[in-house]
Amino acid sequence: DAPRDHYTVSIRATLGTINVAAEVDAVKIKGDGEMHMSLSSSLLPNLNRQLQFVTYTNTLFHPSTVDTVQFKTEGHEAAFSIKIRHGVTPKLYNPGSLGEYNVSALVTIATKTFLRYEKLQNLIDSIRRYYPTVTIIIADDSENPQTISGPYIEHYIMPFGKGWFAGRNLAVSQVTTKYVLWVDDDFIFTANTKLEKLVDVLERTTLDLVGGAVQEATGYTATYRQTISIEPGEEDGDCLHLRRGFYHVVQGFPNCVVTDGVINFFLARTEKVQQVGFDPRLARVAHLEFFIDGLGSLHVGSCDDVIVNHATKIKLPWVSQSESEKTYAKFRYPPASSDATRTKNGLLFFKNRFQCLTHN
Repeated sequence: DAPRDHYTVSIRATLGTINVAAEVDAVKIKGDGEMHMSLSSSLLPNLNRQLQFVTYTNTLFHPSTVDTVQFKTEGHEAAFSIKIRHGVTPKLYNPGSLGEYNVSALVTIATKTFLRYEKLQNLIDSIRRYYPTVTIIIADDSENPQTISGPYIEHYIMPFGKGWFAGRNLAVSQVTTKYVLWVDDDFIFTANTKLEKLVDVLERTTLDLVGGAVQEATGYTATYRQTISIEPGEEDGDCLHLRRGFYHVVQGFPNCVVTDGVINFFLARTEKVQQVGFDPRLARVAHLEFFIDGLGSLHVGSCDDVIVNHATKIKLPWVSQSESEKTYAKFRYPPASSDATRTKNGLLFFKNRFQCLTHN
């Protein structure tokens, strides 16, 4: 710009005041300590020097927001953002002894059980074969709960039939280690269930949660990797898209990929899982709802080289179903017309403002 006889600068905030820490000669200041300040001078170097002493003080506080400050001169206008927030206090965990990962100090295993005490005991026995001192937390909403006791076992009794996600909330709420491993009560640990591998992934990446693989009695192994996206819609709501697959391989871990949803066998940062939580209204059938609730906050991965076995579901024709198995099936597999199914679908669409769902 061509030299001028007079220069003026205007600064305007909305959530705080503009102040000057010191005054420079030949600069006129108007609005010191207010949301709108103007600075003027016939000497451009003095005005530029005065701008170096301008400060901002937030007066309308919110723990996480942004004030957009407008900066104007003759013929020019700019805006810049000032973040207003508390600093995040780090959460420190005792990693145990130095050297290799101390799984007992870093990981708590959590599960939810309902009536299937024989399968639960098989799970516990298999865990103890490889991790004798890892804490196991059990949430139990059986009608007549049995006693599950032993070293490093915490057994929490819930009201009868309280539900699947309520139990997950209870179990995870009691975890005090850095990581929580979620398992179903009919899983079986084997020599391929190397929790150290999953810990290593979370320790060396920005992932918040990493799933493993579940092997069926037939030999089939599943990871249930899903990408989840939301397509903005009109007044009627958005559209949820679920696709099998992943985004890319995790650098340094060729057996691991980045995705949005994984199978019901995963290791996660306890604090992140507690932040997302499990909607307790989902009592009977739910899974991906947790990952949908975590979109935008959970960084999810999946590794196919850490495998847990799934107890066989093959029914032999000469073995009759027990009463507890019949009761379990009634609660676990509600018909499409049941209140549980209607609640699940209603929550998915209403809570998230979805109008449609696509998947492959």
